[in-house]
Amino acid sequence: MALKSPSASALTRLIRPTTSQTTATGARHYSAPLDGTIPPAKQKYIPTSGTYPKGFLVSGTHVGVKPTNKSTPDLAFLASETPCAAAAVFTKNKFQAAPVTFSREMLKRRNNTAVRGVIINSGCANAVTGKGGLEDAEKMGTEADKCFDQPSDGKGGGMIVMSTGVIGQRLPIQKILRKIPSAYEGLGASHDHWLATARAICTTDTFPKLISRTFSLPSSPSIEYRMAGMTKGAGMIHPNMATLLGMIATDAPIAPKLLPTLLTNAVNKSFNSISIDGDTSTNDTVAVLANGAAGGKEIASESSEDFLIFQNALTEFATDLAKLVVRDGEGATKFVTIRVTEAPSEAGARKIASTIARSPLVKTALYGRDANWGRILCATGYSQISEPGMPINEVPDIVPEKTSVSFIPTDGSAELKLLVNGEPESVNEARAAEILEHEDLEILVRLGGGDKEAVYWTCDYSHEYITINGDYRT
Repeated sequence: MALKSPSASALTRLIRPTTSQTTATGARHYSAPLDGTIPPAKQKYIPTSGTYPKGFLVSGTHVGVKPTNKSTPDLAFLASETPCAAAAVFTKNKFQAAPVTFSREMLKRRNNTAVRGVIINSGCANAVTGKGGLEDAEKMGTEADKCFDQPSDGKGGGMIVMSTGVIGQRLPIQKILRKIPSAYEGLGASHDHWLATARAICTTDTFPKLISRTFSLPSSPSIEYRMAGMTKGAGMIHPNMATLLGMIATDAPIAPKLLPTLLTNAVNKSFNSISIDGDTSTNDTVAVLANGAAGGKEIASESSEDFLIFQNALTEFATDLAKLVVRDGEGATKFVTIRVTEAPSEAGARKIASTIARSPLVKTALYGRDANWGRILCATGYSQISEPGMPINEVPDIVPEKTSVSFIPTDGSAELKLLVNGEPESVNEARAAEILEHEDLEILVRLGGGDKEAVYWTCDYSHEYITINGDYRT
């Protein structure tokens, strides 16, 4: 299998600095530069090296799915050198994209076993494209499967297919099919290969999102296991399974039957706890692949210590990936942690945190550096009420006289209390503005009625968000 590195010019586009995007009028711009360079403020999130799992190879190849794309990689290929266990979670949107349907059926047919990899195109979502779109997804999977020895178990191919981009348009399928063999020939294991692959799945993202790390398991303490993953997403992000696209690979040995539970648990605490604009995509898919190439004892029981340790490692890893999506929210200038504590139930706390996270009034206030805590309280208050036309319902989780709201600075200084037990504080507006100048901020809501909590991560709404989405198809 050839290990061809990306060209020097391609890597330059991935990492070279860009000029400031502040105009002469002082307007702030945070969208991806037209020339594909990385905004200076985002370069700190791009790794310069990595530790990648054994037995996995990746590539990022230029196809030109969008006619305007003349050189940027837009076809990603991740492959295991041996058949591996795999699982995925998918969007709950009822208009599910063709690759979602194809990949779900493939994993069910194969019982999460003997999967060879993931093939992803960016630039076109292949969603709401009818029978023809499903045929295109099948063709992508079949063409990628041809690169490997076919399984002899009669269960068909083992390729996960993903697509991202504009909804309602057919793929330029012949262009993609012609480049899949090239993507296979370009597979490699270097950091540059992984970075180019992460870039290939981007759409309105301003930087490729890639993480790798090592971990150990109690049953095999001498073995260094590795995990690597990438994700994409900057808009149409609100959790309801997973959000956006993501793939995680590990060389740890894990029984196929356990992977769905491990991934679902991890996603619920990570990708299902972020929101950029409140829209749940038609294409959301997050997959995990485990090939056992590092050796050691297989994780075969949910009651084992290895299972618990790996669950924690996967959840933490997925959380860090999900946070990168929020940091790259379309037009975003702030990374906001919303923590709801002292709640009677975790479900209730999650509902409140989710509602605050997608409130346009909260998000615009944050962009304007306005400590308008009334908007936070307003979102909290309507988070669990009944829909219009339905009877008024009781909301025991929220007692106004027990509710408190604070800003928690990220510089380690004392919290700024805005509301305490339903009573407004005399807010130091200068101190509030100082806190809101920082990129990172935590909003803390204490309900005073229990010991459960939930955390969401979100961003602000800027003028640029409107510009990006108003011009998305043009």
